[in-house]
Amino acid sequence: MLQFEEMKLALQELEPDLKDLAEALGLESMREEIEKLDAKAAQPGFWDDMETSQKVLQRSSMLKNKMAAYERLKSAYGDTMALIELADEEGDLSLLPEAQEEMKKFQSELESQRLSTLLNGEYDSKNAILTFHAGAGGTEAQDWAEMLYRMYCRWGERHGYKVETLDYLDGEEAGLKSATVLISGENAYGFLKSEVGVHRLVRVSPFDASGRRHTSFASLEVMPEIDDDVEVQINPDDIKMDVYRASGAGGQKVNKTSSAVRLTHIPTGIVVSCQVERSQYQNRDVAMRMLKSKLMEIKEREHLERIEDIKGVQKEIAWGSQIRSYVFMPYTLVKDHRTGYESGNINAVMDGDLDGFINAYLKAQSLNALGENVD
Repeated sequence: MLQFEEMKLALQELEPDLKDLAEALGLESMREEIEKLDAKAAQPGFWDDMETSQKVLQRSSMLKNKMAAYERLKSAYGDTMALIELADEEGDLSLLPEAQEEMKKFQSELESQRLSTLLNGEYDSKNAILTFHAGAGGTEAQDWAEMLYRMYCRWGERHGYKVETLDYLDGEEAGLKSATVLISGENAYGFLKSEVGVHRLVRVSPFDASGRRHTSFASLEVMPEIDDDVEVQINPDDIKMDVYRASGAGGQKVNKTSSAVRLTHIPTGIVVSCQVERSQYQNRDVAMRMLKSKLMEIKEREHLERIEDIKGVQKEIAWGSQIRSYVFMPYTLVKDHRTGYESGNINAVMDGDLDGFINAYLKAQSLNALGENVD
């Protein structure tokens, strides 16, 4: 039947892309590295150095997950092709929707894995630290900041990442004033770095008795979690530490003593907080990692030689600086102003379906890089 023949040809055209992906991922070298890591893990005394052993196991697990994802994709190709051929032989049009759905899933996963090969920046493989700030507008903006917080937590959970709230400051009536989340997993920063910026919401406000339409803003900062392997020199005299009682989403699970820690980097005015751990010392360690990550991210982005060269520049969380708009009224649409990518399924987006936006950004960045290389 014509529909199935066309689908079969379209799928066959993707087979070379599947083979190219195996080369881009470096599956052969990946297998060799896994063998070496497994051999190291089997050696006597492997657990004597807990820190090193954890790194070996994490690396091995990450490589095995990548290989398993490719093998699943390869199986999906074979299963989809078999379904199309079976439906074509039997002339069973009732199988068309299922075949189309499987085809769509395969194409989406192929594109996702291809884009992951573009994540070769120095920090792309790192965990991501996300910080949310409500813009001007009181309760309305604070509610919007909480909606974004939930959206990105859902995105992380959908992708099997570990999502941990490090700090959470409640809004005055609803929502949140600020929050910090750690999303842990391979390439978390590489994918989420595209999300940094101001996000704009247009909707009929649930807090307005007159039912008027409101525009609200919230910002998202994204930085890689810098581990102890990266040396970051910060003058201890440049850091001011405050302690306070934990509260909000994180505080429900921690001690109600003054264990929460706020660090201020005096030269730049950068502030980080952590309240998720049970002791003041643990919270200070986490906050210090956050501060190092933020300073390092700014230093790299601004192409500076030293941490001391960073100046505290704050962008206003308001109109004109937004990267994306979320419109609930008078129509439903989410549009990225950098790539032009848009989705009318706003409920799915708010539930964490952000891959289309992230992939569009990564594709645009790779095309820009190719253009620069040609020039």
